[in-house]
Amino acid sequence: MVQKKRHIAKALTWRVVGTLDTFLLAWILTGSFEFGAAFSAIEILTKTALYYTHERLWYKTKWGVDR
Repeated sequence: MVQKKRHIAKALTWRVVGTLDTFLLAWILTGSFEFGAAFSAIEILTKTALYYTHERLWYKTKWGVDR
């Protein structure tokens, strides 16, 4: 059995990688460190919740799982 805290840990560590990517891209494209930071701060919240929900839905789906 996979515990929910594993899904939370995966979501959080993935968000660190994804948010760093978003920050760097926003900073490079706009030239604004502040915009990159603000955009990334908002993105952390929305995408962590979306990833966790996505992960939990896939966990509940039996498609492609041999048991």
